[in-house]
Amino acid sequence: MSPQKVLDSFALLAYLNAEAGYAQVRQILGEARDAGDTVLMNEINIGETYYILFRRRGEEKADYFLKTVLPGLPIQPVANDFDLVLRAAKIKARHPLSFADCFAAALAQREETAVVTGDSEFKSVAELVTIEWLNGSGTDC
Repeated sequence: MSPQKVLDSFALLAYLNAEAGYAQVRQILGEARDAGDTVLMNEINIGETYYILFRRRGEEKADYFLKTVLPGLPIQPVANDFDLVLRAAKIKARHPLSFADCFAAALAQREETAVVTGDSEFKSVAELVTIEWLNGSGTDC
């Protein structure tokens, strides 16, 4: 079995909002579910998804995502231990990537798997971690 992939907030939001890359994320989630597996997502990135939904749609819909939608998806939230926090901090110190995105990169690096994203900021860490680019996300990769 291949290693579990890591979703960042960009990928999950593309799925939730049926934006560019939606079908690709749906396929990744479907394959994980069919295999009885999960995809990984750092709790920081889940929090980032929550606050973006809160801003765009309001607290009630953000809470619905957290309490109803997320538990129905084959996503395994990953908590941060101190080593993962330091790994993310080192990535941030060396690369122009948002701190939240550094947690997705750090998790993918630690698990030796790909991070699924369409966020072009991840180009800055392409030599550190495998990136599975979402189709139609505006990246030229």
